[in-house]
Amino acid sequence: MIIVGVAVVLVIIVIILVIYNIKISQKIQKFKNINQKITNLQVVQDFMNTIGETSSVDEKIKKINNILIEKYEIKYSTIVVFNGAEYEIKASNVDERHWDSLKSLQDVDMFKDSIQTATPKYVTVNNDNERLPYQKMEFGRAKSAIFFPLYIDNVYIGYWILESGTPHDFDNVDITVLEVIKDNIVSVLKTVVHQKTLESIVRKDLFTGLYSEEYLYGEGKKIIDQYTISTICMFRIVNIEEINQKYCRELGNEVIKEISKYVQDNISEEYVFVRYMGPKFVIVFSGVDAESVASFINDIKDHIEQMKISLPEDTNDYTVQNYEHDHMNMSEQEVTPIINVALSSYYKGTGLEEVLKKLEEYLDNADKQESDITNI
Repeated sequence: MIIVGVAVVLVIIVIILVIYNIKISQKIQKFKNINQKITNLQVVQDFMNTIGETSSVDEKIKKINNILIEKYEIKYSTIVVFNGAEYEIKASNVDERHWDSLKSLQDVDMFKDSIQTATPKYVTVNNDNERLPYQKMEFGRAKSAIFFPLYIDNVYIGYWILESGTPHDFDNVDITVLEVIKDNIVSVLKTVVHQKTLESIVRKDLFTGLYSEEYLYGEGKKIIDQYTISTICMFRIVNIEEINQKYCRELGNEVIKEISKYVQDNISEEYVFVRYMGPKFVIVFSGVDAESVASFINDIKDHIEQMKISLPEDTNDYTVQNYEHDHMNMSEQEVTPIINVALSSYYKGTGLEEVLKKLEEYLDNADKQESDITNI
């Protein structure tokens, strides 16, 4: 009887321990889930912060990849995007000598089905003597990998591949967590696509050699947003249409070139100067308030409105529009430009395009004869 009693007690103790271990295991799993959610939230926040930075699209994607590697302790992470002509590696911590194979995975049979069905593909080897099928000259680097095709609005745009140097390293990885990360990568790529478009369409103006308006929203903004406050000056050559009509468009172009050259020669390299549109130009005085630039702008305006501009003596074969002396010597005709100026403050983190729109609306709607410096 004593033995039976002891056995019963032992069974009860074992049951209690099993129940206790189950509860502990559940608590640990719950803690892991909470910890994973916190990590995911931190990653999302880091992603959003990166999107808001004044860096190029490529720099942002590289930083995002580094965040993934650090936060999730990933051995190798590579993001590949189709740019419309070819596949290019946007971010990777893999040695560049292996990039040729990494940016052609869409041609590997084992990943084609993954791309067609928009589902991840997990591949691994069983021992260190084997290599993954897509690796041509690599034996020791990666032994397991997960391939994620990337889609924006149901359009395939590339892929994200995770790799490890250990066989079966991803056997117990929660794919749903990685799917969330993948969706965040897609969100970032979708968000920055407009910035990439702006960066790719920036051109230099033919007559002045100045960057176009789009420069302000990409590389220019990097310079501007190094400071908390800057002053934006937009000026318009108010008599350019009169010069074009009374004399000729070529003389109007000469006026634009001479004004551009003078301003460019007399402002600091720290400031951004672009041909905004037509006869409108923008100077951004980075890190300077409006009161501090008022005197300088006044000097610039005075000098421009004292300029006597004519066509070069070797100018030939120009068409003179609306002018009765068809055979006059155009190089002897001098004109003096008149400009209207508007200033406004810009604060880092606010809408640069809104400030520019406000200045442009003012100059476009101002009296045609107005020649002043207005602080808006």
